[in-house]
Amino acid sequence: MGKERLDDKPRRIELLFLGHELEHHNSRAYFPILASALTKDGINITYTEKQSDLNEENLRLYDGLIMYGNQEEISHNEEKALLSFVENGNAFIPIHSASFCFKNSNEYIKLVGAQFKSHQTGTFMADIVNKDHPVTKNLAPFRTWDETYVHDKIADDITVLMERVEGDHREPYTWVKEVGEGKVFYTAFGHDDRTWNNKGFQSLIKSGILWAVNKKVKKNWTAFMANMPILSYEERANIPNYEKRDPAPKYQLPLSAEASKKLIQVPAGFEVQLFASEPDIINPIAMDWDEQGRLWVIETVDYPNTVRNDNSKGDDKVKILEDTDG
Repeated sequence: MGKERLDDKPRRIELLFLGHELEHHNSRAYFPILASALTKDGINITYTEKQSDLNEENLRLYDGLIMYGNQEEISHNEEKALLSFVENGNAFIPIHSASFCFKNSNEYIKLVGAQFKSHQTGTFMADIVNKDHPVTKNLAPFRTWDETYVHDKIADDITVLMERVEGDHREPYTWVKEVGEGKVFYTAFGHDDRTWNNKGFQSLIKSGILWAVNKKVKKNWTAFMANMPILSYEERANIPNYEKRDPAPKYQLPLSAEASKKLIQVPAGFEVQLFASEPDIINPIAMDWDEQGRLWVIETVDYPNTVRNDNSKGDDKVKILEDTDG
């Protein structure tokens, strides 16, 4: 159901990730890494490459915006929508090359807190210089290969949390700032998958998100996470391991339909309502709706573990489910 953000109930955090189509700073490849890492923590991330999504109507569906890529310019209307979004109490999370986006907008550069100037590369660990801030209070330092960013136009209103040390030079590398009722979290980490796959980087981004979203969002997220189901696994001899993984995959113990709902991501502004569950349907592998509003479900009771070599009747089937009571 939707399309309106539902704030006054326990729910996931909803973020929009603005990427681009280029392989340099490959947002298409790195977005799924972050989204997969944070979904278990009740954080939904929706991906887009359309700058036109920076409009008031669309942004109101989200609690924050992640920026990553090499977007060159921003229109006046997009700039206005972004600034208003943050000033009115939402989160802005520019990552790495986002500090060199929208070079035609001084307001955007001020919003980020600085602009990228130059870089070399190397393997390094940034110093946590503010261990009392909520973002870094429980954060462990991490080492990764990345670009060694140097920034220009550094604002006076940023709070530096991490610095990259090179000789006598200490470069601000992660910082936060407040803009109106909103908050900005920036880190220069994030050139490629070596950093995006780094658990320390993922923890940093998660911590930055939880600090940057507003109090109401954080309160509802905390209530949602209080009853977050925990996936449990056990070893069973009949679990296929076609990829010959080591260790072999385990059997995931089933969840109730209500618990499963908490692990589903739907488009921002929509919510899930239970339509059918076991025993009405068993092991669905595909489903689709027809023009009459009926749900067609393919059940895989046999596949892939039961192979029938005779002419006996199989148990796989197609079911049609219809809502008869409105």
